[in-house]
Amino acid sequence: MKELSTSYGRVMIGTKEDCFRTAVFLAEGQRGRAPNAPHFTWALTGGSTPKEWYQWCVAKDALSPGMLARTHWFVSDERYVRIDSHESNFGTADRLLLKPLAIPSERKHPWSTNVPPAMTAVEFGRMGAPWFGRDRTFDVCFLGMGDDCHTASLFPGSPLLRDDGGNYFAAIDVPEKGWRLTITPSGLNAAGLIVVMALGASKAESLYRVHAGEYHPQHVPSQILRGCAQNVVWLVDEAAAAKFLLK
Repeated sequence: MKELSTSYGRVMIGTKEDCFRTAVFLAEGQRGRAPNAPHFTWALTGGSTPKEWYQWCVAKDALSPGMLARTHWFVSDERYVRIDSHESNFGTADRLLLKPLAIPSERKHPWSTNVPPAMTAVEFGRMGAPWFGRDRTFDVCFLGMGDDCHTASLFPGSPLLRDDGGNYFAAIDVPEKGWRLTITPSGLNAAGLIVVMALGASKAESLYRVHAGEYHPQHVPSQILRGCAQNVVWLVDEAAAAKFLLK
């Protein structure tokens, strides 16, 4: 894969298959940095590309026995819906990846929707702390990027982009989208490795805005990753990178 260094992290460019394979390679490498750690935590994300990646992982038997034996699974953001809803990010990951791989329930950690949203964020941080530590979030955090440059559930104009209070997770009522539960900028800064996968021509403009546009994270939320760029890898295909490569 072609690799570039930017203010927002490493950008690796290749085919979709390259990106899928490299996502696994990066996660395995992160796990290998602490071979004796009792737990390894991996937060997945939502969207169509992750769905394809889940199915690819199962079909290719891509995750190693060591990864499957130690990993505790989370999501980086979630809609405030039941896990059996087709809109649930964790529910989708469970149906397409975790259940086919026979991951036991004690290593699956969905957001709770049995308490009010604000309490859900607090509870998630408290319940997850034994797995990823009080001063850290996930060992690996997967993110996507929308056409409006949002990432996780950090949308343009989100108050969390101005001030998240130092909290790693938050609940926020997004206009016209409802309640979302999300990792915050502080939470991303406390993650070990952040992998952003952006595939297809529809991502070309947003990728260009992040990497080549004016720095304005209130309008371009994915630019918050500049603060932890040393831990960020972007996996993009040539269609997504086309405009970026011309800058």
